[in-house]
Parts: sequence; structure tokens; C-alpha cells
Amino acid sequence: MNTRTSQPADGQAEAWMARLMAPDCTPADRAAFEDWLAQSPRHIEAWLEVERVQALSAQLQSDEMVRAAARAVRRAPAITARRAWIPAAAAAMLVVAVAAIWWRYEPESTVVPQHYATAMGEQSEVTLADGTVVLLDTGTQLTAMFDSRERLVELAKGRAQFVVGHDEQRPFRVKAGPSTVRDIGTTFQVAHRDGAVDVGLLEGRVDVSAKGDRNVATLSPGEQVRVDANGRIGPKAPLDVTGARAWPQGDLVFRERRLDELLIEMNRYSKQQVRLADPALGGLVVSGVFHAGDQDALVAVLERGWSLRAERRGADEIVLHRRDR
Repeated sequence: MNTRTSQPADGQAEAWMARLMAPDCTPADRAAFEDWLAQSPRHIEAWLEVERVQALSAQLQSDEMVRAAARAVRRAPAITARRAWIPAAAAAMLVVAVAAIWWRYEPESTVVPQHYATAMGEQSEVTLADGTVVLLDTGTQLTAMFDSRERLVELAKGRAQFVVGHDEQRPFRVKAGPSTVRDIGTTFQVAHRDGAVDVGLLEGRVDVSAKGDRNVATLSPGEQVRVDANGRIGPKAPLDVTGARAWPQGDLVFRERRLDELLIEMNRYSKQQVRLADPALGGLVVSGVFHAGDQDALVAVLERGWSLRAERRGADEIVLHRRDR
């Protein structure tokens, strides 16, 4: 392959990229490329830039280019002997260039996923490799996958609180359903239930994105947002900070919540399920602070304050009836 010396180095580098990738590329072409690469530090810079753009855009993995550059290093003494005018800096830059190419194509170490899970009624606190502290709520499953470029956690189901270790070089991301929460260092909570994802922020700032929505919701402390099962981001809303801070301590705070919603939440923490004999009772409005998993205390409060009667059906079921007057 011939390249005109009047052609800019960038254009020559692009031409060499096309030639080396061609099916009919010959050993003579590769030898000529090695000679061209050694002629000038500007050629090296141009080649590295073209190689970088090509790798990013097409994620090429052409060992041929790497071998060609490596051969240029091995032939450097002979090249220098033929062209005594090449400055020493050019040879040094060539070594650095080849090292950079080898580093870019060197396979990364295998990332070993770390799996964490909690059973019904269990909460667990774990510290990840970067110092991030994660509190897993009942019935939660998540996987942490860290490498040199990013910290990724996938929340398969359940709810978790993240107190993120600060690392500006590696953003911290939580994927849950169709949503992604991006953070550098802060405290936030993510719940993934029934296909929807709720994100609440206690400290710092996070960006919430979703596959089905072009918008990005940036949360400030005390705000929350929901991403539905179709990947649509809802409007930001005030976060019940008292409730958000209570569940990591094992308490559930309800302010004027429907009884059926309260039971769904309480039943997550216990094998002993509390049910309603009449679905119409679900519309009763309840307020209070209840210890997660303490079904007996919950039933006692409902019997005293909401005119309900409990019927125990075995060890794992309590049915609430309207009390006869």
C-alpha cells in the first residue's frame, strides 16, 4: 500500500486501518505499515486515535493490528539504523504506543458476581468491596459486579438501602427492572416489587433513568420517583423520610394508609399471614407504627381501635372480620 507523504497523518492512519482490516491484506502491507508507524511520533499519535475511535464505535478486536505494532517494536533497532535521523523520543513513544494497544486489548480479569439474599422476615447488612453498605430488606435478592471501571448492582426483587462509598472514578449504578439509578456517593433506597421500581433519596443526589423513557429524573434529598413496569418514569413526589428511615430499624410507619395496603406490607415479614374476610374492610384507614413481623401486636391494635375480630386458622393464618355489634 502506498500513502502520499502530503496526506495528513490522520488520513494516512485511517487508510492503514482500512488496509489492515481488508481480507487481501498481505505480509508486505503489514511490513509497510510498520515502517510508516516508525517514521514519526505524529504517525503513532494518529494511529492510536484512529484505533481508539474504531474500538469504541465498532468494538473491534483485531489482533492483526496489535501484532503489527508489536513487530514494529521488535524491529526498532533495524529501523533506527536505516533512518539515523529518527529522534530517540520517537522510539520511546513507539514503545508506549504499543504498550497502550496491548493494554487496551488485554482481556479483563473475570468479574466474579457477589450474590446476596434475605429470607422472609429477615434483614441483613452487607459491606461491598468498595465500602458501600447495603441493607437488604425482607425477601430481597441482589447481585454486585464490580470492575475497574464501574460498580454495578442488580436488584432482582425486594428493597435495599445503599450508603454508597465515594469513588468519582467509578460511578455506582443500581439496575432494577427497567430502571437504572446512577450515583457517586450518597444514601438512597430502591424497592423492586410487582414490576415497578420506587427510588427514594435520603442524602446526596441520584439520576434515575429507564429503558422506556428518554427523560432522566434527578432526585434531591427528600424526593422519590416511581418507574412503572413499562419503563415510564413518573413525576417526582415527596418522600416519607420518617418511614424511609424507620424500616431499616425494623419498624413500619403508616400514615392514613388503607388497611389492605398495610397488611400487604406487614405480611412480607412473616409466615403468619393476616387476611381480610371481607375485601371491603381493606378501605379502612389506619395510622400507626408497627414492628415488622410482629403480627400479634398488629392484630391486637386492629381489634382495639378498628372494631375488628381476629380468627386464627392454624399457626400461619389470621383472618380479620368485622366485629359483630
